[in-house]
Amino acid sequence: MNTSHPTGRAAVGPAGHRAAVATETAAFVAVLDGADLSAPVPGCPEWTLRDLVRHTGSVQRMFSVLLRRLVQEPPRSREVELDLPAAEDGWAGWLSASAAVAEEAFAGTDPDAPMWAWGVDQHARFWMRRMLFETLVHRTDAECAVGRRPVIDPVLAADGVDEFLTNLPHATPFAPQVARLRGEGETLRFRCTDTDGDWLVRLRPDGFAAAPLTGDAAAASADAGVEGTAADLLLLLYGRLDHAADAFTTTGDAELLTRWFTNSAF
Repeated sequence: MNTSHPTGRAAVGPAGHRAAVATETAAFVAVLDGADLSAPVPGCPEWTLRDLVRHTGSVQRMFSVLLRRLVQEPPRSREVELDLPAAEDGWAGWLSASAAVAEEAFAGTDPDAPMWAWGVDQHARFWMRRMLFETLVHRTDAECAVGRRPVIDPVLAADGVDEFLTNLPHATPFAPQVARLRGEGETLRFRCTDTDGDWLVRLRPDGFAAAPLTGDAAAASADAGVEGTAADLLLLLYGRLDHAADAFTTTGDAELLTRWFTNSAF
């Protein structure tokens, strides 16, 4: 089975993504025990915890439909059967059931099967990986909403940073501000301090791309850079942390960093 990614960075792999979707969903469900579902979600300012649960489970069910059908072109509709709970106390069980729907889809799908994806990797494994980081990031959102400090496995976090940077250039259909990330060769570096994750992003007149820095390339310089733990970098890229926070060491062109973070989150 091919578990490499377009950047060439070592992968967690589809089996790891599949297992982690279940683990992350279970952790999310645990947060809901006794929680006020009307609580605001700091990472998603216009949402309540209930909204967050509904979104996460809906994404799992929608992606599962795409996987079962192995769609070969963008779907014309994103409407799927959600089987929403009839009572307020049913949301936790509904989210668990959403993960079960995803597991069933995973079990019946070859990760290497060709299919349409909005990102780089045009295979079923794209959606398995994407579902994981949708679930993981929103699990941390839920924990923040109830006053807990999230913990993220560093290996998964580094894989999430790679997934984000790899696919971000293709996110303009739903994140149009990404199109503003253009340049004349300016570079930004993102380096994990607790794993070997290290990426260089180069802005071009027609867009940008990320590439891993390994071996001799790790000595490369950049116009601007951010260093932090893999978990903090992942939350930074998703707009949950500010690059000026004490968790990060920044270097180089401050305006370039501001421009990146103003236009890159989705």
